[in-house]
Amino acid sequence: MLKCRTACKKIAPLARASSTLCRQNVRRTGIKHGRIPPHVPAVNMATGPAGASRENQFYVLLVGATCLGGTIYTYQTVTGAQRRYDERFGVLHQVTNEEIAPSAQTESPAAEAIGTAEAVSQSEPQAASAAEEPSPLSTGAEAAPSETTEPLPVGGPDSALASLKLPSHVPYLLIGGGTASFAAARSIRARDPGARVLIVTDEPDLPYMRPPLSKELWFADDPAVTETLRFKQWNGKERSIYFQPPSFYISPEELSSAENGGVAVFTGRKVVHMDVRGNKVQLDDNTEISYDKCLIATGGVPRNLQVLERAGEEVLNKTTLFRKIDDFRSLDKVSRNIKSIAVIGGGFLGSELACALGRRSQDSGLEVIQLFPEKGNMGKVLPEYLSNWTTNKVKKEGVKVISEALVKSVTCKDDQLEIQLKDGRLVKTDHIVAAVGLEPNVDLAKSAGLEVDSDFGGFRVNAELQARSNIWVAGDAACFYDIRLGRRRVEHHDHAVVSGRLAGENMTGANKPYWHQSMFWSDLGPDVGYEAIGIVDSSLPTVGVFAKATAKDTPKAATEQSGTGIRSESETEEVALSPVASTTPAPGVTHKDDYGKGVIFYLRDKVVVGIILWNVFNRMPIARKIIKDGEEHTDLNEVAKLFNIHED
Repeated sequence: MLKCRTACKKIAPLARASSTLCRQNVRRTGIKHGRIPPHVPAVNMATGPAGASRENQFYVLLVGATCLGGTIYTYQTVTGAQRRYDERFGVLHQVTNEEIAPSAQTESPAAEAIGTAEAVSQSEPQAASAAEEPSPLSTGAEAAPSETTEPLPVGGPDSALASLKLPSHVPYLLIGGGTASFAAARSIRARDPGARVLIVTDEPDLPYMRPPLSKELWFADDPAVTETLRFKQWNGKERSIYFQPPSFYISPEELSSAENGGVAVFTGRKVVHMDVRGNKVQLDDNTEISYDKCLIATGGVPRNLQVLERAGEEVLNKTTLFRKIDDFRSLDKVSRNIKSIAVIGGGFLGSELACALGRRSQDSGLEVIQLFPEKGNMGKVLPEYLSNWTTNKVKKEGVKVISEALVKSVTCKDDQLEIQLKDGRLVKTDHIVAAVGLEPNVDLAKSAGLEVDSDFGGFRVNAELQARSNIWVAGDAACFYDIRLGRRRVEHHDHAVVSGRLAGENMTGANKPYWHQSMFWSDLGPDVGYEAIGIVDSSLPTVGVFAKATAKDTPKAATEQSGTGIRSESETEEVALSPVASTTPAPGVTHKDDYGKGVIFYLRDKVVVGIILWNVFNRMPIARKIIKDGEEHTDLNEVAKLFNIHED
């Protein structure tokens, strides 16, 4: 208003001068003719003789030019004032963190609002359509290739996410950014297409699958695999470690205004406090977010040996606890720049990493040592005869295996680690990888008042994976009640998928119990692998039925046949409804020196409670049905016929 008033003051003298000239002209005309004529013919202005009509033409032109100049001046003045107003308004927005985009500072507020609305409306259909795509977790379809593998910026006071305006309330809050959270988000969106889901994770990465970190990524030919995180599956197909590219998600600040909802991921932030009664959580930057429904999928943290923790900073700096993408990148770099590496642990992770590093050592000359307290690899899972056979297989991969090894102390001398065993043996190496299990992350239990199971660890939940009326737990951190096998806690990919999916369904009102028997698998390279289900504990009685393997009885051949890299993705329950036994006679149970392929049954009170399919693939639904039936079997050779291991 002040700008317009100033402009009017500048224009007023020109207007008054024009009016004075017109009045003087009229007065002269009246004196000359004796009176003011009531009407001046138009022809006098166009064709009259020189004199009064010429003067009229001159003054008309002068008035017209004056009006035109005033109009132009007014337009320029008002436009300039508006531009300066917009610039100052943009600066004000930037100072108060209310500005939507720095590039819109020169636009008017109306244009800025319109542009924001268009951007939101364009992003919503993309998120909605992406949510309707088949999940790679359930169908085996490859995740859409991402144009970039760069994760979202880590939240922090100096990061781009620090200026994000997080929603103060979300209908669905998922704590943890792993497989269980992603599976739950997809399940929620499938049942509630307009759902708004916020995933909060302390990792800097979008949700990704962990199995390739200890399997296929180590066999990649691409020297830049640590940056691209793309790998070839055993079947030769390439895929990304991320479940979905960044375009699948919407930004956290758009979540509240997204008409069609969506899934947002807030990385680099940890939930440190949970108010169950108030239905809200507090992040490590003191941000508070309230929720309607909440999922705890915090996973776990790698365990470490106490002797390593007490060994001092020098030893810890040369120790890797393997769990995340950063751990893979770090270990890959270390293994290329040292001469010797020792893997402590004979379980799934330790044996997989030992084989992967051993295969690499054949070209680089790297010495790979594996130490564990059991008599053989995976001694807590496999029966002794099969554990011994597996140990020999690992040795053939170029690994120096030291069994029955209990670590007494670790010291650093001359930039090299010395591992002293309790039986007096001494192992020297440059780096240690501790793969001795996982500790469920239950940090929120105290503030939330949630129960932690004293036997299995993890948040104690019911068969619907529910800890409270509006709180669910899934994945590694859930100690759930299995309606078939009792109280359990499972730390495998397929369980994270199944429990996350079930929790998501129950968060939207499904009220389904956990009846699905999740499976897990392990590969010792592309040639030897197994799939397991139920309770597989070497302390239980076992019965094994084996047959001679063929070229197609390998993990590589199995994925080529199924077309998937994560073998659990190809499972279908329908396959297990009517299993047909093989008509080929089964030989008696025998333990030979070569266990090409077979089925191992784990018994409790004469009932099968666990099954391992050794180099037998795509038969898991049959195994699941056997455990689900819970019947006693007098002849497990007949049961083994269901898996058709004696054909071919």
